[in-house]
Amino acid sequence: MQERPYVISIAGFDPSGGAGLLSDSKTFEQLRVMGLGVCTALTLQTASQCLSLEWRPVKEITEAIQVLMENYPVSAVKIGIVKDAEFLSKIVETVKESNSEVKIVWDPVLKSTSQFTFFDLETLPQLKNTVNKLSLITPNYNEYSVLKENNLLPDTHQCALLIKGGHREDHLGTDVLVENEKETLLLPREKSTAYFPKHGSGCVLSSAIAAELAKGENRETACRNGKSYIEKFLKSNPTLLGTHS
Repeated sequence: MQERPYVISIAGFDPSGGAGLLSDSKTFEQLRVMGLGVCTALTLQTASQCLSLEWRPVKEITEAIQVLMENYPVSAVKIGIVKDAEFLSKIVETVKESNSEVKIVWDPVLKSTSQFTFFDLETLPQLKNTVNKLSLITPNYNEYSVLKENNLLPDTHQCALLIKGGHREDHLGTDVLVENEKETLLLPREKSTAYFPKHGSGCVLSSAIAAELAKGENRETACRNGKSYIEKFLKSNPTLLGTHS
């Protein structure tokens, strides 16, 4: 029996289970990869609002990453909420020092849907070098606009961009994969009326893509498979907390 590949989620703890580490863990299990986790922040939130956030010291985070990567053959890493550019840089450096071949997916959560700010936007200019060390960035349309305004879109062939279409006013649900200066449209399988908004949908998509990359899929196939997974999740029920099976 073939051993499952290992994936680390480096993300926040959401007690509702809809986003962050708990959500990623559910996704990893469904996609048949071994999910590991490192907590970046403790949050108090429900499916509809984030009430508080406490960042963990970056030193503790990087130490945990080192321990996991020394003990398990990690193939991919998904990064969720991070405090600022330096926070992200140190996480990426630690991952790359442990294994330069690991695929890294960053879901740049700048604000929650309920407008709770996670990332210190004043540090955005410091992100450029870090962005180009990643494999894939998965911003929603609003986050993509912020990255573009700050000249932070990837400029190397190593990093691709998946612009999620869930917040678009035109072509709702159509994602755009930008890879090696080529744009590929990923269309929704059904009309948007078939889907229900979900807390943590960005976390689920990015962790699903990371799982597919860990299994050896290329970026386009990983994104298509991830989109298929998130569409099932969005249709799972009419509430803000989706189910994974």
